[in-house]
Amino acid sequence: MIYDTHTLVHICTRDEWLAARPTGEYRPSSFDEIGFIHLSAPAQAHLPANRLFAGRDDLVLLRIEPSRVGAPIEWEPGVPTDPESMLFPHLYGPLPVQAVTEVVEFRPDPDGTFAPLTAANDGEPG
Repeated sequence: MIYDTHTLVHICTRDEWLAARPTGEYRPSSFDEIGFIHLSAPAQAHLPANRLFAGRDDLVLLRIEPSRVGAPIEWEPGVPTDPESMLFPHLYGPLPVQAVTEVVEFRPDPDGTFAPLTAANDGEPG
């Protein structure tokens, strides 16, 4: 698969995604506190995955069509350890289930780290 530069992704647990589907929208537990949902461009997904989810094997990667979200997406700085000047997309509203175009298992390599996504591995690390 060749990535559309307009596709964004979000990492969550399989259970969080399954719980969101019947409600029609996804809201991570951090949403009420910070007011947005952390997203990534496909090439960035390994950075938050390694920082927050190293070694976890219960994750899915949600592929998102930004034109379907119905809320603002702002590109803003990540954390100081991210590559210099890198901006990440933040969704300032809940994620409508219909904006998710694909859900894929997101598993780490045997050493527990997540590899960068590429067209060659089609969303499956390593």
